[in-house]
Formats: sequence, structure tokens, C-alpha cells
Amino acid sequence: MRWRSIAIVSLGVNLLLGAVWLIAVRGALPARAPYLATSALAATNQAKTNIVVRRQLFSWQEIESADYAAYVANLRLIGCPEQTIRDIIIADVNGLFARKRAIEVVSPEQQWWRTSPDTNVVQAAAQKARELEDDRRALLTKLLGPNWEAGDIVSLPRPSRPGIVLDGPQLGELPAESKQAIQQINERSQERLQAYLEAQKTKGEEPDPLELAKLRQQTRAELQKILSSGQLEEFLLRYSQNANNLRADFGQLRYFNPTPDEFRAAFRATDTLDQQLQLLGPGDDPNTVSQRKALEAQRENALKLALGAKRYEEYRNLQDPLYRDAVATAQAAGTPEAARDIYAINLAAASEQDRIRADTNLTKEQKDIKLKELDLDQTKANAVAAGQELPPEPPTPAPPPRKRTHVILPGDSVAVVALMYGVPVSAIQAANPKVNLRRLKPGDSIFIPASPPTPLSVP
Repeated sequence: MRWRSIAIVSLGVNLLLGAVWLIAVRGALPARAPYLATSALAATNQAKTNIVVRRQLFSWQEIESADYAAYVANLRLIGCPEQTIRDIIIADVNGLFARKRAIEVVSPEQQWWRTSPDTNVVQAAAQKARELEDDRRALLTKLLGPNWEAGDIVSLPRPSRPGIVLDGPQLGELPAESKQAIQQINERSQERLQAYLEAQKTKGEEPDPLELAKLRQQTRAELQKILSSGQLEEFLLRYSQNANNLRADFGQLRYFNPTPDEFRAAFRATDTLDQQLQLLGPGDDPNTVSQRKALEAQRENALKLALGAKRYEEYRNLQDPLYRDAVATAQAAGTPEAARDIYAINLAAASEQDRIRADTNLTKEQKDIKLKELDLDQTKANAVAAGQELPPEPPTPAPPPRKRTHVILPGDSVAVVALMYGVPVSAIQAANPKVNLRRLKPGDSIFIPASPPTPLSVP
């Protein structure tokens, strides 16, 4: 119990000392007050000094405001230098408009289902970007004055390091930290790819498709750690190799033009299978070949289910150049619904062309004539199918002059034959270029050209 006695004595001593100190302080205050008042009066009589009272203790939440005018006023109230105020406001406004551009501008990159950018979207995006830039500059001018740009070149906005565009309803809403992380992942991915390609070039070897697939898988794994499933799909639809391949596949068909829903469905159906095919590698051993064929068949069936029977048939037909020509003809005529009829005509014409070319009973001249007739018939049939007027009939060519044959009799000469048929000797020679007319003998045959027209008599 001894420690309790010691504690009580110690507490009593401390209370006593505190009371003595409080009495001493209160006693000193009245004595100091006249001195402070006199000093203040003397100072007032000597010179007037502007005293600015500044808060020394504050939280940033009390200073920051969604109203930029109030924000600037608060910064000035705590004595923030104008240079610092300019830097803070410019940085904050730049961040605000960066978010606006990411959300409000519909960039061509957001139309991931298109093979080539829509020119209307490109123009609209450029116009919207210009409007936002004008708004940004106007706001900074209003807040900081007309010379805000010339104040400090360090504070001027600059384009960030080139990277991928992260805008739209999914990626545009990401916080700045996530966007920065994605850009860093993309940069690392590009660096790994470049290092691998350079290493292969140094070794004099072609890039291994399997290694490239592994590099892409590594990038996906990093993205999965910071993106939700919807955000990751949006990113892959825009920037993955599989989506690029799908766009190229649809693009070479020229007229397929998938909708956003069709492209998304096709990507979802084929992406995993494409990854498996790529990670399978280019091996040609029986087991690998068998797995590849099975995956390709599975992919084709998945694509068919994703597109639906009608659109899948269109997708398959467009892989035939004859069908693409039929679609082009039908669209040019303004009757796209006639494409299938024109395609049937083109198929029949192609089959007939093959038959004519393979016919050994026809001479080259006869084949050419028949092919020209077939081409004319095909053009007429396509015009009828497309609802167009028939092309005019070509003029009927004049029949070739009929050739006559004369058998040389005893006593005949070329001069005699010329008199008999009423044609000049030169015409007979031209009709028989390989015959020596001076050495004709009985039994020889020569061609006799048609008689020249009788000239009109001039009075």
C-alpha cells in the first residue's frame, strides 16, 4: 500500500504548484495590459500598417470548392501565392476537361465493330474536341485573367505520353489512377514485344506465334487485376489482337458490316477459342493437327450460333467473289434485295464459261464468239434481275465477204481469171498471199475475192 501513499502525496504537490502558477498569471495580466495598449497606440501614431489576418490552421476540404471562383478566393484568403494559385487551377481545370473529353467525345476508337472509321464520327469528334478546348480556355481566362497562359509556361497543358485512348461509357469513367495503370501495362506490353522481336531478329529467326500468344496472355492477366469483366471486354474489343483479326475478317467481305451487337456476340463466341488455337502453336504432329481441326470446327459453329442462321449464310456467301460482285451490282442499281438472283445468274454464267472453254470441238474464234454472246446474255439477265432497262443491242456486224474458189484449168492464167471474175489481179494476190500466181498449173486452187462495188457514174 506504500505506493498509494506516494501517489497521493505526488498528486497533492502537483495540484498545489498548478494553483500557484494560475494565480501568478492572473496577477500579471492587468500589469501587461496598459503596456500593450500603450505600445499599440504608439505604433498607431508612428505609422499605419495593414495587418492581414491569416488562418494558420485549416483543412483542404475547407479550401477546395466545386465553384472555381470560390476556390480561387479561398486560396487567396489563406495567402496562397498567385503563381501557385495559377498552377493549381490550371491543373484542376485540365483534369476536369480531360474527363469531359473521355466521356463526351465519341471517338472512332469507340466504334470497335467497324473495319474503317466512320468519317461522320471523325468529324463530330473533332468538332466536339474543339468546343471543349474553347470552353477550357474560356474558363481559365475568366478565373485567372486574359494573360493566364503567358504567366508561366510550365503550367501550360501538354499532351501526355502517346498511349491508347481510354474514353467512352466504360473506359472513360475509370479513375485517373486506373487509367494510368492501364497505360503502364500497355507500355510494358509494347516493351516486352519489342524486346522479343529484336532478340529474334538478332538470332536471324522469325517470331514464334506461340511466344507472341504468351506475351498477349501476360498482358491480359495484368489487365484482369484492375478492370472489371465489362471494362476488360471493352478494352479487348478495341485493342486486342483477336478483335483486330475479327475486324479484318469482316472487312475483307466488304458488305457484311456487322452491328455492334453482332460484333460483340462474334467476339465473345470466338475469343476463347482463338486463344486456345494460338496457344496450341503451329505444330504439325498428328495430335496438334487433330486438336486444331477440332477447335476450328468448334469456332465456326460458335460463330454460326452467334450470328444466327441468316446472317451466317450472308457471311459465308460473301467469301465468294462472285457473290460480292452480285452485291455490288445490286447496290449500284439501288435494289440490294436482288443480290441473290444476280448471284445465281453469275454462277450459271461461270459454269457455262467453263464449259465453252473446255469444248474441244470449237475453234478459238468460235469460243470467243460464244463467250461474248454469253457475256451479253449475262448482262441482260442481271439488268432484268435488278429491275433495270436492258442495254441497247449492239449493231449487227456485216457478214464477212464470201470467198470463192477457182480451180486452174489448162490455159488459165491469173490475168484470164481476173477477167473472168471482174476483179483486179492485185485483189487476187491479196486473197492468196502465199501463192505464186506466176507459177499456177492446172489443178491448183485459188481464192477469188468478192467483186468490188461498181462505182457510181458521175455525169
